[in-house]
Amino acid sequence: MLNKIGLPKNLLWGYIGLTIFMIGDGVEQAWISPYLVSRGMSIEDASLLLTVYGITCAIAAWFSGVLVQTLGPRKIMSYGLLAFIIGSLGFIGLGIYKLNFSIMVPFYALRGFGYPLFAYSFLIWINYSSPLKIRGTAVGWFWFMFSLGLSVIGPFYSSVAIPVMGQINVLWSGLIFVVIGSLIAILVNKDKIPESEIHAFELKELLQGITILKRKQISLGLIVKTVNGLAQYGLAVFMPIYLAQYGYSTTEWLHMWSTVFIVAIFANLFFGFVGDKIGWRNTIQWVGGVAYALVLVLVFFTPQMVGHNYLVMTIVLSLCGVTMAGYVPLSALFPLLAPDNKGAAMSILNLGAGLSTFLAPAIAGLFFKSLGAGGVLFIYAGFYILSAILTPLLKTPDELLKENNKNGQSDKSVIAG
Repeated sequence: MLNKIGLPKNLLWGYIGLTIFMIGDGVEQAWISPYLVSRGMSIEDASLLLTVYGITCAIAAWFSGVLVQTLGPRKIMSYGLLAFIIGSLGFIGLGIYKLNFSIMVPFYALRGFGYPLFAYSFLIWINYSSPLKIRGTAVGWFWFMFSLGLSVIGPFYSSVAIPVMGQINVLWSGLIFVVIGSLIAILVNKDKIPESEIHAFELKELLQGITILKRKQISLGLIVKTVNGLAQYGLAVFMPIYLAQYGYSTTEWLHMWSTVFIVAIFANLFFGFVGDKIGWRNTIQWVGGVAYALVLVLVFFTPQMVGHNYLVMTIVLSLCGVTMAGYVPLSALFPLLAPDNKGAAMSILNLGAGLSTFLAPAIAGLFFKSLGAGGVLFIYAGFYILSAILTPLLKTPDELLKENNKNGQSDKSVIAG
């Protein structure tokens, strides 16, 4: 039954562990910035903290593919757990009580290595162990579980627990979820990737995570993937502040943001299935690119038109959850752009996801004060239109070979391109 719905049975415990891990990682996602600002930190410093965190996320995501390709997913996921634990102990235990910025920054940065090494290593595991015919749906399940923990249960848990425990104790409780999820995904999950996919641990293998960017398809795919997460990681930085001008409370924002991702997790499954049927690129281009850009414009104008209307604002924000799911097939398409080096290709996919986590708050930090929420949202929308323009250019070597045979190009030149 699991295989029929596109959820590989051999990886079931990995999916469950991923969800629990991401609950712990996501407890502060929707409120950490306004919380720090409310305690006296400037929005610029809060944005800087999240930007540095995003940089380490990007680095970890970047090399996760080649590390999995050489050391295996279990070991890299374990390293992610260790980074999260040490980073959390320093950030929460030593930094946040007195808002010691010089301590908060390095430990929160170390914490940023945690979830990419854990989650994206498992995504690569899925691409190695799931059948090609259901791979779009299998990665749809990954994003379903990922978002369920990070952006639905995590923020909802926070909205319920913060009034009882307070923000700092909620952060501590997140560490418990992370440890439990890791043990399930790493130890209870018994699946193994094929030995043929593991390469020797050599410098040249690690460098593939950089040199593969010479391939045009991979570098263009990096741009598209980076755009994918801009709104997801950017809106949480400034939207609570923008909506507060129209009477929306932090609790209302948390509930709306959780609703966005409740919608998104089901949309992830839907568009994973749709992508397998109508084409991965079509889904990415029109749903993820064009439609998302239009929705962001609507998000800006809605509170100006309706004021404090929780239901309408929730519906409009939920459209972000629908359109962000349009990018789900990109996780299935990417390794096929370089079938001779899937691990390195997935490293670049994960790099794009990591770049989003620091570019999104960086854009907000740079332009929110001068251009306001509207300026930031229109900048994001422009990037989504750019991704829609680039998506048709993401073609596999087989497709490029068919196109270029007429021009007499060699097989090797097509793969390199």
